[in-house]
Amino acid sequence: MADYQAPVREMLFAIRDLAGLDRITRLPGYGEATAETAEAILEQAAELAEGVLSPTNAIGDRKGTRVENGGVVVPEEFKAVYREFKAGGWSGVTAPEEFGGQGLPFLFGVAIEEMWCSANLAWSLCPLLSEGAARAIEAHGSPELRKAYLPKMTAGEWTGTMNLTEPQAGTDLAALRTQAVPEGDHYRISGQKIYITWGDHDMTENVVHLVLARLPDAPPGVRGISLFLAPKFLLKADGTPGERNRLRPLSVEHKLGIHGSPTCVMSFDGAVGYLVGELNNGLAAMFTMMNHARLGVGLEGVAVSERSYQSARAYAKDRVQGRVAGETGRTAIIGHADVRRMLLTMKAYIEAMRGITYVTVADLDLGRRHPDEATRAHHQARVDLMTPVVKGWSTEMGQVLASLGLQVHGGMGYVEETGVAQYLRDARITTIYEGTTGIQANDLVSRKILRDGGASLRSLVLELRSFEAELATVADLEVLTRGLREGREAIEAAGAWLQANHARHPAAPGAASYHVLMLLGTVTGGWQLARGALIAHARLAAGATGPDRDFFKAKVVTARFYAEQFLPLATAHLRALQAGPDTLLALPDDQF
Repeated sequence: MADYQAPVREMLFAIRDLAGLDRITRLPGYGEATAETAEAILEQAAELAEGVLSPTNAIGDRKGTRVENGGVVVPEEFKAVYREFKAGGWSGVTAPEEFGGQGLPFLFGVAIEEMWCSANLAWSLCPLLSEGAARAIEAHGSPELRKAYLPKMTAGEWTGTMNLTEPQAGTDLAALRTQAVPEGDHYRISGQKIYITWGDHDMTENVVHLVLARLPDAPPGVRGISLFLAPKFLLKADGTPGERNRLRPLSVEHKLGIHGSPTCVMSFDGAVGYLVGELNNGLAAMFTMMNHARLGVGLEGVAVSERSYQSARAYAKDRVQGRVAGETGRTAIIGHADVRRMLLTMKAYIEAMRGITYVTVADLDLGRRHPDEATRAHHQARVDLMTPVVKGWSTEMGQVLASLGLQVHGGMGYVEETGVAQYLRDARITTIYEGTTGIQANDLVSRKILRDGGASLRSLVLELRSFEAELATVADLEVLTRGLREGREAIEAAGAWLQANHARHPAAPGAASYHVLMLLGTVTGGWQLARGALIAHARLAAGATGPDRDFFKAKVVTARFYAEQFLPLATAHLRALQAGPDTLLALPDDQF
């Protein structure tokens, strides 16, 4: 069984020391968001994750979901977990107090969410999407919609979904055909949506769908898309669920992983829907939810990796196999150099991924609440830049780490008995949904780097330069300084190459984008590890003892390992992107 108390210290270090909790606590309305509060909440979340949610992970994988009598049936164990989740008030941790939430920072929410994702990824998608839907309604819904739906969603009594994809329209949302016809104070929505995560279930009494559709006379393309709220059950005058709306799940997909999460084909047959935001501007409203989900999916890369790492670490300490040169007797496999390489690779990348995710979410809190407008704009620009990196890089590395976790188990990892095969199967979706890695990379290059002339990237580079100077004052950490400097120079060179070449060849940004994304992930992950090592070095110098000393020594070793083994990849990504698009385009289609 996974241990969720163990990573609490790592999470608290990321919250307090890397993300800078003291900055968040000083924001208006966040005065109670102290380190003590964070620790208490995480310890409670760990108890629920370990004792209640984690045991259902394999059950959901084995039982899956099904459609019966026009609705989706999920495992009974999932319903029991949801009841405890709802009773504990977990769905409203970061929600506004005016709707019944606790009003705590997103930084707290991301750590809690990591536990849910790690304990049971399939189940955790339900509250993740519900929170995103609530954020979209809060930001763009009418006062009437907010009043009718947000208190129930905040309390966990109702859940939310997003309905974008159609059979002929995946990433290309301009091809959407679902129609919304005006009728009084609402619209009638007709069409079919596919791949709708938790599109229906029997854990709550209502499901609130956010649906992209277009009016019959809407402009073509994405400019004609609007967003609508369509509940599973229409509300009676007293606000409680009444008549069944004209929408239903036709089927659930049979998938490689996340079997306990119903991925639905949804039919809308003249369903009542209410406009969210402005007509023909639905994408802007939906992206409030989408960007929340992208950060959440990046976190899934961290979470599944953490669970796989815990399993691999425990197995490596317990499995006796072979001998180590210079020692007598047979040894646990953790004594073998290659197993140590795999485990330390997992540990280093997990801490790097967690670091950039938590720091980005802290920027989100600062971008929303800081009293100074220019400071808010600075932090929001950083969130915009880093969101595709968090989503794309963390999930790409999640595939690698889940695979390494299986490899540590050897043949036992390849059979379902140990459970680690499920982590790899579950993790595989994370690079695909909410925008594939290629889409994240194109978004990073085209919308986040080139659109502002590289200003947000230059701002990041300035911070890296400033930190390098601070790091260089500690001789013991010279390898970190050297690795980070090379990584920062690679980012600068990549930015210069993009500025010089993007207009010369239309394919240049797309050809370079994957390597730009992986370059930024590699270097910013190393940056957060180096920041942690610098803090740890200072604590050790100040006389840390006992478990604290062991913890901080591990921080330094882990950062050094990453700098030696993985920061050099920054130069490789730079060289690859500088090769340009010519060879990529040279092969005729019929030669593939």
